[in-house]
Amino acid sequence: MAPFQKKSKKTKKKKTKKFKKHKQVSLVPVEPKTSETDWWDSFWHKNSTAPGYSVPGDEAEGFKYFFRVSKTTFEYICSLVREDLISRPPSGLINIEGRLLSVEKQVAIALRRLASGESQVSVGAAFGVGQSTVSQVTWRFIEALEERAKHHLNWPDSNRMQEIKHGFEASYGLPNCCAAIDATHIMMTLPAVQTSNDWCDEEKNYSMLLQGIVDHELRFIDIMTGLPGGMTFSRLLKCSAFFKLSENGERLNGSVKTLGGDDIREYVVGGYSYPLLPWLMTPYETNNISVSQSNFNHKHGAARLLAVRAFSLLKGSWRILSKVMWRPDKRKLPSIILTCCLLHNIIIDCGDSLHSDVALSGHHDSGYKEQCCKQVDPSGRTMRDNLAKHLQQEHN
Repeated sequence: MAPFQKKSKKTKKKKTKKFKKHKQVSLVPVEPKTSETDWWDSFWHKNSTAPGYSVPGDEAEGFKYFFRVSKTTFEYICSLVREDLISRPPSGLINIEGRLLSVEKQVAIALRRLASGESQVSVGAAFGVGQSTVSQVTWRFIEALEERAKHHLNWPDSNRMQEIKHGFEASYGLPNCCAAIDATHIMMTLPAVQTSNDWCDEEKNYSMLLQGIVDHELRFIDIMTGLPGGMTFSRLLKCSAFFKLSENGERLNGSVKTLGGDDIREYVVGGYSYPLLPWLMTPYETNNISVSQSNFNHKHGAARLLAVRAFSLLKGSWRILSKVMWRPDKRKLPSIILTCCLLHNIIIDCGDSLHSDVALSGHHDSGYKEQCCKQVDPSGRTMRDNLAKHLQQEHN
C-alpha cells in the first residue's frame, strides 16, 4: 500500500488512484458483518489451549476470559461502534488471508489489547494480523466508544441518586451518602526527552493519575484523569470539575436529612488522602478516638472500600492500565483510561458478571503509601460529628 501514497506526476497519480480503487473493490472480499462467527471459531481453536493461559473449558466462559464480556454484551458494544468503524476507510485493515476485518473482529482485537495488556505483536499473532493493524483498530475503537458510550458514565439524576443513597444507607448505615472517592496511578515509561519531576511520583515512577467516584454498585459516576502522578490526591481533587461543582453547590445539593435535630447534607466518603469538607467525609484519626468515632470509622471504611474494589476490578479487568505502558502518548492515554472506565460501566449496566479472577489480588495502587491530608473544614468536622452521633444512636 505504501507506494500508492508517494507523490508522482499528475498523469501517473490519476492512474494510480484508479488502480488502487479497482484493486480494493475486485480483489479484497469483505467479511460478513453481523452474523460473522468465523473469527471466534478460529481464535478459540488457536488460543484456547495456548501455553501461558488458564482458559476455562466452557466456551462461553472462555469468551469472557479473553474479552471480559459475555457474547451478549460484546454484541451490544459492537452495535455502539459499528457505524463509526464501517464509515472509516478500511485501508490496511486486512488479515493474513487478505480479507477486510469485520466490525466484530475489530472490536475483539481492541478488547483483547485492553483486557490483556499484552503487546500489539502478541495480540496481532492471536488474530492473524500485524502490529500496525492492532494499533489502528484499537485506537479507532477507543475514539468510537469514547463518543458513543458517553451515556454510560455520567452524574446521576435526582431519581437515580435516591436509589444510590438508599443503597449506601441499607448496606452501610450512612444516611444521605452519594458515593465513594479514590484515585490510582497509571504507570508509564516516558522517553528521556519528555521526563520531568511532575510526572515522577513519590515512588519514583512515571505515572498519570485517575480519580474515580463510584456508586453503591461499583459504577463510575465521575472520573478525572490526565494529570501527572507527582500530584497529591487532595490536589488532584481540587483540580477536578467535581470539586468546583460541589463547592459551588451545583453537585451534592439534594435534599437535606434532619436526624435528631441535626442536618445531614449529601456527601461522598474518602480516605485520609482527602480533606475533610462539608460534602466529603474522611475518617477520624485513630489515636484516642471515642466509641462513636470508632463506629463511624468502621461504617465509613466499609463504604469507602467500594471505590477501592472498583479500581481493583478496573485495573484487573483492563490490564493495560495495570502494566507499565511503553512511551504512551500523554494526549491519548486519558482516552484509553476513559474507554476502560466506560467498558467497566457497560459490564455493570448490561447485568454482566466479571470472571472471578480478574480483580487485582492486592491493592490497586500496590507499593504506594496512603497519603495524609490535614485540611479540616470546621463545617465538615461538625457534619462528621453529627453523623457519628447518629450512627452510635442507631447502633445502641
